[in-house]
Amino acid sequence: MNNVKKSFSIRDLENLSGIKAHTIRIWEKRYGLLTPERTSTNIRTYNLSNLQKLLNVTLLYNNGYKISKIAKIPEENVPLMVREIVAKSSVKNHAINAFKLSMVNFDQTMFTNTYNSLLADRSFREIFKEVFIPLLNELGLLWQTDTISPAHEHFITALIKQKILINTEKLQDRQPTKKDKVFVPFLPENEIHEIGLLYINYEITLRGYKSIYLGQTVPLDTLKDVMRYFDNLVFLSYFTVVPSKDKIDKYIYDFSKMVQEYSNPRFWVLGHQTQHLDHGTIPHFIKTFNSIEQVISEL
Repeated sequence: MNNVKKSFSIRDLENLSGIKAHTIRIWEKRYGLLTPERTSTNIRTYNLSNLQKLLNVTLLYNNGYKISKIAKIPEENVPLMVREIVAKSSVKNHAINAFKLSMVNFDQTMFTNTYNSLLADRSFREIFKEVFIPLLNELGLLWQTDTISPAHEHFITALIKQKILINTEKLQDRQPTKKDKVFVPFLPENEIHEIGLLYINYEITLRGYKSIYLGQTVPLDTLKDVMRYFDNLVFLSYFTVVPSKDKIDKYIYDFSKMVQEYSNPRFWVLGHQTQHLDHGTIPHFIKTFNSIEQVISEL
């Protein structure tokens, strides 16, 4: 089981808050905002409470409060002031900081309130493109540098998935209006990074296409079942981690072999691993994309 990270370096705090380590040290020394512990080699370490407090302080600071004034606010009043700002503000950077704060605090209410405040003047599509995509990119870097724990990442991505699913469900009572393609979004076996594929599925449904969403870790043989029912399928997959560099060409070969008797095979792929494809040898019916936006423009 993954343990929640409880100890942070000053570099972690800089990565999460956007406040330079030098400035954090000044705030700590001059205003006593944080109370780090020190290792036997005199290196500062900060607990989860310190991180939560710094993110709260950063939100106030970025909203025009002077640090000297923030330092005088009773500690128990700071979270309330932050929630009030989040509720009133729909500015992208503020929202991203608020989502990060909700992640660190495992605070679903703050996540929901921030999302609802954005909905006041943005569509779900705008929120995903302007806020969720930058947030996810930033979280990916934070995770890679061990700034946040897997538990934090799973918490926030699960909430984002919920929003995609809710908005997709609102569209699914309509009959598909476009008949030239039927999409089959799926992830390869052992691939679980689903957010990008879920959002593309939302866009497919929004545009009036039928989508047979198969989801995570789908064996190739499973696709044969769908091929028996439709003759205009477009398989669509997102290669984030799987298939790996040394296995991706074999995966494409196996897919091509599987569909060789299908009258009009089409396979759209995107994701980090597609950079390892030998584009000179992939079959003509396989189309690669560099981004979600490229896929959407092709719909």
